[in-house]
Order: sequence, then C-alpha cells, then structure tokens
Amino acid sequence: MPFENSVAHAFRATSIRAHAPASPGVYGISDSRDWILIGCSANIQGTLMEHLREPDTFFAGRRPTGFVYEICVSSDVQAARHHRLVEQYAPLCNQLPKRNA
Repeated sequence: MPFENSVAHAFRATSIRAHAPASPGVYGISDSRDWILIGCSANIQGTLMEHLREPDTFFAGRRPTGFVYEICVSSDVQAARHHRLVEQYAPLCNQLPKRNA
C-alpha cells in the first residue's frame, strides 16, 4: 500500500517547514528516479530538517528532491507501517535484509 499522503513536496527548508508536521509518523524521501530513504520519527518536520543538513553522506549525495509523509500516532502502527513501506519501495539507504525461505 503506498503512502496515504502521496502528494510530494519539494525537499527544501521552506517546503519542509510549510508542509511537514511536527508530529510522529513515517516519511519517504526521493530523487527524480528512486526512493532514497523511508524513515519514522517522533517529529517528521524536525527529522526532515536534520536530513536536509547532512552534507557528506550517501543520502545527501543522492540529491533528494521530494518528500511524502503520513502521520502515525501509535509507535506500534508506526513501526509496522515503516516496515511495510521499506519492503514495498526498497529505498537505497535502508533496504531490509533478505529473509531466508
């Protein structure tokens, strides 16, 4: 199941402040072709701003252009949703280890 709030916003400070809530939930960051990172946070806006300021990481080198998010108040729901989204989108920075059959 895709992100509930699938409207992408620009991955810039002004856009993060205007659109990302300071609420708990999951978020996805992408460039023009790939999902770079899917994360969860107690403060989506604060965490996105931290990512924006990461100058020398693989993440920053991917040149993210957009973000989406969905609010998840319960930490159990947040963890399960994060796991499902990572499994679905296989972002470059946080791929899950393969399960043995």
